Amino acid sequence: MLSLDWPWLLLLAPLPWLIYRFAHPARRQQAALQVPFFDQLQRSDGVNSARIPGSLRLRLALLSLIWLALLLSAARPQWLGDPLPVAPSGRDLLLAVDISGSMGTQDMPQDGQLLDRLTVVKQVLGQFVERRQGDRLGLILFGTRAYIQVPLTFDSQALVQLLNESRIGFAGEKTAIGDAIGLAVKRLTDRAQQSRVLILLTDGANTAGQVQPLEAAQVAAKEGIRIHTLGIGADEMLVQSFFGTRRVNPSADLDERLLTQVAETTGGQYFRARDPEQLTQVYAELDRLEPSQQEEQLVRPQQALFHWPLGLALGLSLLWALQRLWQSKAASVREAQS
Repeated sequence: MLSLDWPWLLLLAPLPWLIYRFAHPARRQQAALQVPFFDQLQRSDGVNSARIPGSLRLRLALLSLIWLALLLSAARPQWLGDPLPVAPSGRDLLLAVDISGSMGTQDMPQDGQLLDRLTVVKQVLGQFVERRQGDRLGLILFGTRAYIQVPLTFDSQALVQLLNESRIGFAGEKTAIGDAIGLAVKRLTDRAQQSRVLILLTDGANTAGQVQPLEAAQVAAKEGIRIHTLGIGADEMLVQSFFGTRRVNPSADLDERLLTQVAETTGGQYFRARDPEQLTQVYAELDRLEPSQQEEQLVRPQQALFHWPLGLALGLSLLWALQRLWQSKAASVREAQS
């Protein structure tokens, strides 16, 4: 069906006639520009109009059509297609990903080489997002500060793209777990209570921010927001030094106790991933969480049509200009013959 966004603009259709009918003509002394030969031009135009039958009516018709076409274009016509059902979203998921400096630690073995943690997270989390067709997903990136990278959306491809474009240190070198949780609570409070879920991934402890993680978790619990936490990082890795090779624990700073308390406070679970395989299993486990049903939504495809009346107005304007040019030339020929 055809629809107009601003149909009230069509009420302006009689405006030119109303101005012509009721507005007083400008007095001669109020003219902005004095043309000495205006009377001659006026007489020439009158003679020309008299000698060409219907020329005045043609001009008025063209100008009227141009005005109506411009009004129709300004009213923003659009074609509404048939309603299409959108698959009901099982959940509204916010994904909080740590991009602090420690996420650059290369302790994730894959295909015979060690990858940094964020690279592996991008791979596994991207696959998780692609499986969540029909869910509304959002992305929070946090380091020293936390910010919304992608608001809740059905566009999973855009989320994966923006996740892949993230870089270590973009949000600072430290880790503000509490601020990330607080930002998620702020974004999820207006969503359906049965579908408020946050999945927070980090490799460290809370070392920055204005909000304490447990305080933010308590607020989340009051709002009915469930938080699943995920700690990432290997338990040991070999490091070359001046004294030879030694084993170190690259996840010594991971605060598993805090992450467990945050998850338990909100009714969620804490997961631990020490390599890409375990990380994949964690997201597979999260993927099996029972979705909450929401009301089915209908979407009507929209196609803008304003360019058609706008193009018509342009074409009629060219036709009006050609008609005036032909009329002027015809008048010049008659004057020369007389």
